[in-house]
Amino acid sequence: MTSIEESRLYDKALGCLYGGAIGDAMGGPAEGRMPEEIQTRYGYITDMVEGWDGPSDIGKGDARYTDDSHMVQLLSRCYIEEDDHLDAYSFARRIVPLIADEDRWVPERGQHMKLVDRLFYPEKWLLMRLRLANAEPRQGGIGNMVNCGAAMYAAPVGIINAGDPNSAYREAVDVFSAHQHSFGLEAAAVMATAVAAAFAPSATVDSIIDACLLYAKEGTKRAIEAVLEAAGRHSDWKTAYEPLREAIRPYDTGVESRADRGKPGTNHWLPSREHSIEELPIALGYLVVTAGDFEGSIFGGINYGRDNDSIAGMAGAIAGALHGSGAIRSEWMEQIDRANRTDLRPTARDLTGLAVKLQRRQFEAAQARDTAFSDLMN
Repeated sequence: MTSIEESRLYDKALGCLYGGAIGDAMGGPAEGRMPEEIQTRYGYITDMVEGWDGPSDIGKGDARYTDDSHMVQLLSRCYIEEDDHLDAYSFARRIVPLIADEDRWVPERGQHMKLVDRLFYPEKWLLMRLRLANAEPRQGGIGNMVNCGAAMYAAPVGIINAGDPNSAYREAVDVFSAHQHSFGLEAAAVMATAVAAAFAPSATVDSIIDACLLYAKEGTKRAIEAVLEAAGRHSDWKTAYEPLREAIRPYDTGVESRADRGKPGTNHWLPSREHSIEELPIALGYLVVTAGDFEGSIFGGINYGRDNDSIAGMAGAIAGALHGSGAIRSEWMEQIDRANRTDLRPTARDLTGLAVKLQRRQFEAAQARDTAFSDLMN
């Protein structure tokens, strides 16, 4: 029998984890910038680059990833330590101590620290609502600023439910109800769906998109459809920015530019059944533009600007799961390990082992239920 680390499942999990981390790290230095600013500063970003303000041992740049990748790793730990599927309750019980009580190496800051001190406000919400306010976990996300904060680290839900988009969607809705609500919760569920679909042995960009559209609801679904319609008319990530941005603009409730940050806006990050986060539809759009090419997908997300580390991280996780680690330059994986003092291989191995265990358990339960139904029909 093939060992875990020789399996295609493990290779896809490895591709998913490193793909997401690479997109995140490569996009981080230009996070929040506009495409024109990025081109003036770097040209097109197609490799690891130094920080925006120049060489430094801390800050974003030189393969140092951001909070997106930290949260992916902590959610993976939640699964591995729970040794089971997660729900809102088990997630809440495990994630808060990991972000609030445990020191971890944060390369941007060049020190060991509590991750909660690095997180953006909508991610700090996990501590504030689940511990300080003692909210019921399934209602933990209610009231949060609606953003991509859950979607950016939803990939492990897809890995655990590899090849089963339906279960990934449902589990993500349950898990991330402790963190997000409205279209922020929906985006997390669809991101998990995309990753799970990418694990199918015969997966293609089309099959991933079909799964996303099957489960996506309301504004998120319409936003994905609009972006994909625009993406279908382009095959070069360098020229797709403006059409994709125009397609997502009616659905996006974030600020239009850096100059708008801090200004009040009627719809800025408020719940809605008509709107969508920007990051996931754009990530899917670049997968379509590049026909699923790993590098093209993340380059498109990086040079799109705005929340580009999350866009490229999502695209990288999906494309990495689709193609496996063989699509990723080994030097990029080595840079991630070195710059962040990490090694994602044990996490990929443990997630793969858990996914296999849970699949076997699910199969045995289905057999038992089938026997019970046969008895009921007699």
